[in-house]
Amino acid sequence: MTEFVEEINYDKLIEKSLKQVVVEALKIAEAQGLPGENHFYITFKTSHPGTIIPKELQIQYPDSMTIVLQHQYSNLIVTDTFFSVELSFGGHLETLVIPFEAITYFADPYAKFGLSFSFYENGDVHSLDDIDPEKKVSGESAQIISFDSFRKKN
Repeated sequence: MTEFVEEINYDKLIEKSLKQVVVEALKIAEAQGLPGENHFYITFKTSHPGTIIPKELQIQYPDSMTIVLQHQYSNLIVTDTFFSVELSFGGHLETLVIPFEAITYFADPYAKFGLSFSFYENGDVHSLDDIDPEKKVSGESAQIISFDSFRKKN
């Protein structure tokens, strides 16, 4: 049984459902590779618990980092709670482990699709001001779904 809830947090429920879109897209890439011109931009919190990246990258990107899955990635493994992938940094293959909870932005520029997620920490919602969706999709406009339109106005 799940823990007792005093109030239904619809923002978190919607976000959880939309993160499943990311999981399913990554599962397709895991099973068959990326079809056609599809490719993914994924921004994640580098300091989120469970995130594993090389120390040099942690120093270079202490808060968040964006990776691109397109032509040069390997060993993509998708689980229920995280994905891992090998990418080349400075000519060296490195394995990154990224919990789905750490993801703050996901886009497929070819499909002109993007999702921006709030970052919850200790029950507080954090701003995504460090994410500029227009830069993430190479100047093309993408369909960005923001949760702000669903939030209660106080």
